Amino acid sequence: MPVSPLVRLSAPLSVRAPLLVAASVLLAACAVGPDFKAPAPPAVSGYVPQPAATTAATPDVAGGPAQHFESGADIPGDWWTLFHSAPLDALIDAALKQNHDLKAAQAALRVAHETMLAQRGAFLPSVSANLSASRQRQAGSLAPVPNSNAFMYNLYTPQLTISYTPDVFGGTRRAAESLAAQEQAARFQMIATWNTLASNVAVAAIQLASLQAQVDATRQLVDANTKMLDILRYQYEKGYASRVDLAAQESQLAQTQATLPPLEKQLAQQRDQLAVLTGRFPSQAGGDPIKLDSLHLPEALPLSLPSALVQQRPDVRQAQANLHAASAEIGVATAARLPNITLSADTGSTALEFSKLFTGGTGFWDVAAGITAPIFEGGTLLHQQRAAKAAYVEASEQYRSTVLAAFQNVADTLTALDQDAKALQATAKTEQAARLTLDLAQRQFKDGYTSNLQLLNAEQSYQQAKLALVQAQANRFADTAALYQALGGGWWHHPDLSKQ
Repeated sequence: MPVSPLVRLSAPLSVRAPLLVAASVLLAACAVGPDFKAPAPPAVSGYVPQPAATTAATPDVAGGPAQHFESGADIPGDWWTLFHSAPLDALIDAALKQNHDLKAAQAALRVAHETMLAQRGAFLPSVSANLSASRQRQAGSLAPVPNSNAFMYNLYTPQLTISYTPDVFGGTRRAAESLAAQEQAARFQMIATWNTLASNVAVAAIQLASLQAQVDATRQLVDANTKMLDILRYQYEKGYASRVDLAAQESQLAQTQATLPPLEKQLAQQRDQLAVLTGRFPSQAGGDPIKLDSLHLPEALPLSLPSALVQQRPDVRQAQANLHAASAEIGVATAARLPNITLSADTGSTALEFSKLFTGGTGFWDVAAGITAPIFEGGTLLHQQRAAKAAYVEASEQYRSTVLAAFQNVADTLTALDQDAKALQATAKTEQAARLTLDLAQRQFKDGYTSNLQLLNAEQSYQQAKLALVQAQANRFADTAALYQALGGGWWHHPDLSKQ
């Protein structure tokens, strides 16, 4: 149970108060608990064992230029403008202004900021004023309170109370430090939401363009197969084609038509997702369509140094802020186990008539100092301190895990950029060969030099190659957007995000 010795000082307030303040300042020279130091950057020199300096090139194909990495180059703040697409710029602009998840993260930052400011009041004295008025009647058998010996009287008492708790062991400072770190965590959470939103809109728009291209290609194939079926039916009626050839073409057409509804479904879902990301209802989806052929693939890609990545990634900075808050909470828990000093002073006036307040003989004052020291709390404070230390270890491991995940994210993206460039190169060659084969097969079939089965095989191969080419093109654009996100997104170039 706490012990609270209370000392009433008989000297005037003007004499005792400066002494108490001076003593409290001297006692508050240090703060218990560890002083936080930001973790050092990881001692690694790269992201992947054998990084590629330049990706493979595929000439005359959208998304086919070679990309080279510029080590240590800065990340542009509006990196999506490098795709040279006005519709894409408009979509990301709308998302950054209208997305409700981003607005919620911004509101959470304001909550954390105001909470941090509220804690500052603990460093200052609290002052309160009170005015009481009462009408009383004393029992006749007791001595009356007023000098007039009246048994019934009115009593008016205005009073000013000042109290102050010196931060002797730094518990208040550690609490303020923790809240300031929590504000930083909320800030970087908001920046991470901003960064992820811009990347998600870019990738969603690219996927939408890819799906639209796949739908268009599939519809063209359905039209081509329908025309081929009409030709075979005519030939079958004239006796130039067998029923087997006709059935094979009917099967081919049905298979091609069956691939269209799933693509249409994905296209609609992607359009709905893009509408929601930009803060609109799916029924309000619109805007200029984005085509893969209209996108420009950035050829010079920045590659931040590993030592800079931990400063650029908002998720890593958020984890570091959480670690800082956990460190400060150790000091808060430690200070709770130590004595606490409270200073207070009261001054006021009391009179039987309101008009006589603050006249001679009505004033009163008192000054008090109290010390409260916990002696027995059933182990509560001890275990709270141990819990704070364990929470710091937890936050430390979470920070390390976040750093590793950040490096993995960059490494995976670099690998994707390299491999998807090679995949596009191979897919483009496959599509060109399949298109040439189909052209030759159609000519030979028209002249009667090849069978319907060979033509159907050529059509099937071309269909698969064309769809694979569209997907490979989209992958290269999406990989580029993913790299900018993985490296931090360039948020430090935006004044409203970079200011402390």
